[in-house]
Amino acid sequence: MSLPPDSPQKIRSLITEWRPEEPAFWQRKGHHIASRNLWISVPCLLLAFCVWMLFSAVAVNLNKAGFNFTPDQLFMLTALPSVSGALLRVPYSFMVPIFGGRRWTAFSTGILIVPCIWLGVAVQNPATPFSVFIIIALLCGFAGANFASSMGNISFFFPKAKQGGALGINGGLGNMGVSVMQLVAPLAISLSMFAVFGGTGVEQADGSMMYLENAAWVWVPLLAIFTLAAWFGMNDLATSKASLKDQLPVLKRVHLWILGILYLATFGSFIGFSAGFAMLAKTQFPDVNILHFAFFGPLLGALARSAGGAISDRFGGTKVSLINFIFMAIFSALLFATLPDKSTNGNFIAFFGVFLMLFLTAGMGSGSTFQMISVIFRKLTMDRVKNQGGSDEQALHESATDTAAALGFISAIGAIGGFFIPNAFGISLSLTGSPAGAMKAFLAFYIICIVITWAVYGRKKVK
Repeated sequence: MSLPPDSPQKIRSLITEWRPEEPAFWQRKGHHIASRNLWISVPCLLLAFCVWMLFSAVAVNLNKAGFNFTPDQLFMLTALPSVSGALLRVPYSFMVPIFGGRRWTAFSTGILIVPCIWLGVAVQNPATPFSVFIIIALLCGFAGANFASSMGNISFFFPKAKQGGALGINGGLGNMGVSVMQLVAPLAISLSMFAVFGGTGVEQADGSMMYLENAAWVWVPLLAIFTLAAWFGMNDLATSKASLKDQLPVLKRVHLWILGILYLATFGSFIGFSAGFAMLAKTQFPDVNILHFAFFGPLLGALARSAGGAISDRFGGTKVSLINFIFMAIFSALLFATLPDKSTNGNFIAFFGVFLMLFLTAGMGSGSTFQMISVIFRKLTMDRVKNQGGSDEQALHESATDTAAALGFISAIGAIGGFFIPNAFGISLSLTGSPAGAMKAFLAFYIICIVITWAVYGRKKVK
């Protein structure tokens, strides 16, 4: 039901005057409003990442709960949320200009309660078919799509000079949801927290109880709280309004596809490694309880993303991204020396250490490439509008719309890595018994990204 024009809530939540590029306006009221929206957006996005990556923790324990799924099936469950998440990021990237950031953030956060409740019920019945878990995994992908709308929304609130830092905070702390989930889930499944709601648990071989349903149910009350926080605490910007028709032309820009490749290499690696690392480590080092360590990598990557955005604001996203891709290639090459083979059992400490560096560089690169997207699309659109005789106000409006749409669509391309990387590991393991084949492909891709970054943006000194 829509609010009447004179509704107090509508007046309070809808901002009709928004000029973040004007220093006086920014100091007087813009900074306060933008910061409030950012710091409500962050926990909403963090919880979305918790839900998106639920199966990276649940899949490892499904057979312990009485199921009998193959490794290929389990890898598939960890990868499927990234498929729906990537596909849904396309429409989600257009939602904020159509419905408003406050309304869409509240709606997109609240609906995540559905797969959480369903998954908690499904894992308690070993007769639950694999097809049901496929559906739930795809529904968890709705959480991954939140990133596109969230980042697009925050980009409207901040001036150009501060967008890298703001987007780095929103994306970086939001990405921490992966590590938060992987830290909280093992603890939650060891405690009888929801017995009153039907959580029965499963007795393990050592006599301990595992309450796998808690890995999903523990997020439900938090999702409810921050859905309300978004609805009552965030704002819709009238200046961000745009129709789908206004946003679609951004798909014709060649830079959208080039930057999409770079973002696939960075964020795609972060989310793909986050989804597949626990299962991969379990196959290579079965004697190690990887759930005790799995959260470190995503945590490091998420923190690095915030740093990557801020550093790029100072030194330029192109320079930071180029150096970062070089290090990603180096660490990918080093990983081969840590894997077990016919003559050695591998070295878990070295394996884990190199993967931590891959998480770090993937997170840093996610921040720097996102800063590149924001700066490049804003400049290209403003130059185009001014060359066509448009006013400064029109140039600012269209550049904000194009930038938000580009951020959302490119984020969809990046999310595909969450599907391809776990599946690449699974295919490589099934064909050769080793993940080395998959890592060779990743190494080649990072080298290609070094060339693209330097050839397209480095030589032209795009900052």
